[in-house]
Amino acid sequence: MTGAIQEMIELLARLPGVGRRSATRLVFHLLESSPEYAVRLGTALCQFHSQIERCARCANISDRNPCPVCSDSHRDHSVICVVENIPDLWAIDAGGTYRGVYHVLHGLLAPLDGIGPDDLNIDLLSDRVKHDGIDEVIVATRPSVEGEATAMLIRQSLNQLPVRVTRIASGIPLGSELEYADARTLERAIKDRKEI
Repeated sequence: MTGAIQEMIELLARLPGVGRRSATRLVFHLLESSPEYAVRLGTALCQFHSQIERCARCANISDRNPCPVCSDSHRDHSVICVVENIPDLWAIDAGGTYRGVYHVLHGLLAPLDGIGPDDLNIDLLSDRVKHDGIDEVIVATRPSVEGEATAMLIRQSLNQLPVRVTRIASGIPLGSELEYADARTLERAIKDRKEI
């Protein structure tokens, strides 16, 4: 294998869910594709980081600030669903039943991994609740030790504010990732949420 092909395989194999065999198939697919496609893909990759930013309101990622969710006037801006990461937001939103807005933590409380309260976007969440007329905060972190600890931290940080804090209901298996749950399971978890 030549150096250029080998380097492409190694770079693609570092992507999550892409092993060496899949990376090799992708590289040969690119070689068989039109040069125009390869140029478009390369240009998009080069510009990707400079075009994407975090939304100043919810910490979602988008090429606009505020993001399309926060800018959508048809959504219920009095309800915030708090999620761990962007794939969780996409999974809940794909179900189509939740029409509120979101808040992305970009992690969960995990002191053993060096992730503390200051590493999450909880201060931004508190500011939103204080200033944006929020009626309810739905905590949709995964049902794990870290997810539960983060839910309790959120509850404590909002304790003095006049907001209802709920937790998504069971239906999400313990220890699972939200992004892998099916739409019906997520819909039921959102509808059957409870006070925490």
